[in-house]
Amino acid sequence: MRGLARAQNVEALRAHPGRGDFVHPVYWLAACALLVATRLGVGLGQPAAVVAATIVFVCGGMPHGAYDIALLRQAVRIDRRAMLLAVGCYGAIAIAMATLWAWLPLAALIVFLVTSAVHFGEDWVMLDDPLLRFAAGAAVIAAPAIGHPGDVSALFIAMSDARAQIIAQIIVAAAPVALLVTAVGILIAWRDGSRQWAAAMALCLGLLIVLPPVAGFALFFVFLHSPRHLVQTRFLLKTWPLSQWLMTGLAISGVAIVGWIGLQHMEMPRIDATIVAQGFQLIASVALPHLLFSRWLERRLDRAVLSWPPPTMGASQSSTTGL
Repeated sequence: MRGLARAQNVEALRAHPGRGDFVHPVYWLAACALLVATRLGVGLGQPAAVVAATIVFVCGGMPHGAYDIALLRQAVRIDRRAMLLAVGCYGAIAIAMATLWAWLPLAALIVFLVTSAVHFGEDWVMLDDPLLRFAAGAAVIAAPAIGHPGDVSALFIAMSDARAQIIAQIIVAAAPVALLVTAVGILIAWRDGSRQWAAAMALCLGLLIVLPPVAGFALFFVFLHSPRHLVQTRFLLKTWPLSQWLMTGLAISGVAIVGWIGLQHMEMPRIDATIVAQGFQLIASVALPHLLFSRWLERRLDRAVLSWPPPTMGASQSSTTGL
């Protein structure tokens, strides 16, 4: 009886099955590949490698936010007019963010950093305290800033203007606190049963400090953060054929990328010409509507999320999600 009670207590401490203790196996492969590349002295900070990492995080990260409108239709029954209104609002928020980059880039940078910290903190569903979640999300930004302050400052300036150096200095100053608080979060996650996530984030934060900033961000964004959303989205849209699900992600991501390229031909002021800065500006422009819609949708889809089985990547789960 005592053993049964202990087992039940452990189960009660398991992370939220929707987006809790889940790490896609591809993350460990990508992390090992970067560790080997670093050990072999591969120049991950060289221009060609930085451009390649930018392409990876743009093309690999965009699809996870491409299903917001589809999930909206799943959450509420709306007619075509309401659907067009929702799509229009989503696009208007993205365009407003892109316009902010053009005319008030420093404000856009601040909005991007805060939005990112909040959104990345949402992955830590095993933490009850919202401040702990925010600190954990902010640690993804703080880690490369403390490891490569010059590179992060230069990136912020390229995305914004010379005043962004102050933002980088503030982040560097706050980084030890964010990382220390996140270490507490990792210990809580480990204690409460989310050990895959705790181990993955501990390794990821270490790599974010060591690796060049763009390579480290690509590792987190594409291989750790995005798969959580993709697997959950696939479950919620499980009635869709896999081909439809894949094509939707590719098509909407493609539209966003083409739209951003179109903005460059309009010669909007203060949008940097370098691919790295533009990659982050593009991600930022779609991150705000994605955050707003995803937070609302998760409340509407709470029952569906709670019914989602623990997302281990066994054969039975793979057949359920179609991944």
